[in-house]
Amino acid sequence: MTRIAPTDPLHFSAALHQQRMRRPRVVLYSHDTLGFGHLRRNMLLAQAIRQCGHAPEVLLIAGMREAGAFDMPDGVDCLTLPAYAKAADGSYHARDLGIGVDALCDMRAATIRAAVKNFRPDLMIVDNVPRGAQYELAPTLRALKRSGRTRVVLGLRDIIDRPSVMRQQWLRQRNFEALQDHYDDIWVYGDPDFFPTADEYGLGAELSARVTYTGYLDQRARLSPDAQGADPLQVTGGNARPFVLCQVGGGRDGVALCTAFAGAPMPAGHQGILITGTQMSAADRGRIATLAQGRSDLTVVDFIAEPVGLAARAAALVSMCGYNTACEMMSFGLPALVVPRVRPRSEQLIRAQRMQDRGIARMIHPDALSPAAIGDWLQGAVARQAAPTRVDLGGLSRVTDMAAQMLAPRTRLRRLA
Repeated sequence: MTRIAPTDPLHFSAALHQQRMRRPRVVLYSHDTLGFGHLRRNMLLAQAIRQCGHAPEVLLIAGMREAGAFDMPDGVDCLTLPAYAKAADGSYHARDLGIGVDALCDMRAATIRAAVKNFRPDLMIVDNVPRGAQYELAPTLRALKRSGRTRVVLGLRDIIDRPSVMRQQWLRQRNFEALQDHYDDIWVYGDPDFFPTADEYGLGAELSARVTYTGYLDQRARLSPDAQGADPLQVTGGNARPFVLCQVGGGRDGVALCTAFAGAPMPAGHQGILITGTQMSAADRGRIATLAQGRSDLTVVDFIAEPVGLAARAAALVSMCGYNTACEMMSFGLPALVVPRVRPRSEQLIRAQRMQDRGIARMIHPDALSPAAIGDWLQGAVARQAAPTRVDLGGLSRVTDMAAQMLAPRTRLRRLA
């Protein structure tokens, strides 16, 4: 690659003009090994970043084929990688391809590296995993460090796992070293009054100084005019009954909750809507559909690209306790029931317990899950109002402001190539 010598005023001026005229570019990476949460979060962040005043072009790097079913905001495109699947013990394998996990990692790492090299982003935001799934970001992070032109941010959800487990894992994976070497900032999409992430996980003074708590991401931002009016299941309007909604993201680990909901009695005068997710096995979806057969008060579907409009209009919400789900419950202030995943991570259990302590949601431990337990809760939930949510929901506006600062034109080139 040929460098333009800074002593050549004509070439220097032309290169500087070209850089200033080009719109800023942002990459958002998520590994997407389980469910849709990481992708949905990055889509919402992309929407916020597009509003920062610099009209940046945004490339999402997503790790599952379902990404193609989502409508992208203007100025946003998506690179979809062949997918990993995450087993119950936390190990990874190829979701659909008949190749080993090492071969799949090499394929994904090379694809990411090539995309970032050619897109030449000014800002890259990595979701949750500092070195990427199976360390697939390592070549890209090294290249970005050599180029010196891209700001790199780690975006963390509020809770990762139990502190002792998280620290042991991050030490083993050398994530703390990666943060020291490659990351300019750490954005925590949470409220320290709810969960003080940096303190709980012992990030230390130097890394903690890079942390900004953005606040939670208000899911009402997903309520575009189309989403507000959309009724994909035709369950509102006219003489339609009010409904309760159960959703489990991708669905791979939601079989028990879906089975219990499909067998639960619905509150009088209400219907139930159950979204099982496309990552649930066909056999499990078939068994759940069989449970719903003959019930006029229950509708079961595999997938809705944007269910937020349904969530906002529901009389009550039932789900697991992933980050996005929790944000929906905080944002809409509806009666909510969570049945957290407790293996292989304790993330959802910790979040569910704190939500219950604050009156945001009621928790049922999966060991106590049954159709009767869900039915009993639903019966009381539809007759009451949820308590006001007292958490910071200003995350999206803060992300917009921080992106604006990071993408502001620089006074000089760090490198000309």
